Amino acid sequence: MRVIGLMSGTSHDAIDAVGADIVLRDNTIQVRLVGQLSRVYPDELRSELIAALPPGAIDMATVCRLDTAIGQAFADAAAAAQREFFSGAADLVASHGQTVYHWVREGAVKGTLQLGQPAWIAERTGLPVVSDFRSRDIAAGGQGAPLVGLFDLLWLAGHRERAATLNIGGIANVTVTGDRPVAFDTGPGNALIDAAVELCTGGTERFDRSGARAARGKIDADMLETLLAEDYYRAPAPKTTGKELFNRSYLERVLDGRTPAADDILATVTALTARTIADALAPMRPTEVIASGGGTRNPTLMAMLGAYLGPTRLRTSDELGLPSAAKEATAFAVLGFLTAHGLAGSHPACTGASRAAILGSITPGAAGFALPDAPTTMPRRLTLAG
Repeated sequence: MRVIGLMSGTSHDAIDAVGADIVLRDNTIQVRLVGQLSRVYPDELRSELIAALPPGAIDMATVCRLDTAIGQAFADAAAAAQREFFSGAADLVASHGQTVYHWVREGAVKGTLQLGQPAWIAERTGLPVVSDFRSRDIAAGGQGAPLVGLFDLLWLAGHRERAATLNIGGIANVTVTGDRPVAFDTGPGNALIDAAVELCTGGTERFDRSGARAARGKIDADMLETLLAEDYYRAPAPKTTGKELFNRSYLERVLDGRTPAADDILATVTALTARTIADALAPMRPTEVIASGGGTRNPTLMAMLGAYLGPTRLRTSDELGLPSAAKEATAFAVLGFLTAHGLAGSHPACTGASRAAILGSITPGAAGFALPDAPTTMPRRLTLAG
């Protein structure tokens, strides 16, 4: 199948699209990346989206507008990918959509909401669309995240190292391979870093470019210890979190009565991300960590993380042939492929579900949709073709 994978993460900044030729042969999924592109949200849409996120409160009219506008933005990205990568002849779109709320209560996930109406994608491209991946895993008792866990386990099957994959988006998540695999959100990735930039600049800047401000600052030890006292870090895996917890209001509560310099705030929340990732991985003792996501473009964060990890090798997915910026969109392209073939896209050990589940809902394309003949067994590994 020629699959377009679409993803926008918890940084809410852009839609990433990949084109992937995917073949299932024997027990192996073979993936060849044809191309990747990114489409930044229009400023007005991004502003309305961010205003709608917790702790903001919105009405259903705004939800409807966002679902439509995000769906149209995803459709634009899918159409561009279809044209640029496959000359208009793709087979399937896998759209993660835009997460706006992940409902967690007492450690259990009760529901999730991703906006980006898939009908706009199907109508624009003529292709069938797999969307709403997370809800089925939640219905089966899982966390609904991180769904990249199965992809990671297939990708690293047979890898000689005891590896952990790490994605640093707005929220950071890890998958650890081995006899007892596990996947979970470690806590904030870029979420509090971006919130600190917005707070310190009055909203005139969105992120700490290349970690420059954090590099100039000093870590406030007392503030860091206060941040580390958050109960989430001591909760057992599998677990998930989001900007419902780690947002600007959260940071403002921590800063109440404190007056550190702006760059010191940036240094401290950057250290928090690095420290909580390293602390979460320490009990599992991976020999290497393979990082991807926007956080890998922050050299200050990566240097801090490397220091906290100690002897554990830190590298990026690019070194293994998978572009860091394309990893999550590629993973969802594979999950869409599995759904289209009637195969499960989750791993119970990674999400805490009672069983592996076929994920998502299918919106037919212009020619309708018929499931291909389903393989009799799940694939056991994934390879990336050059």
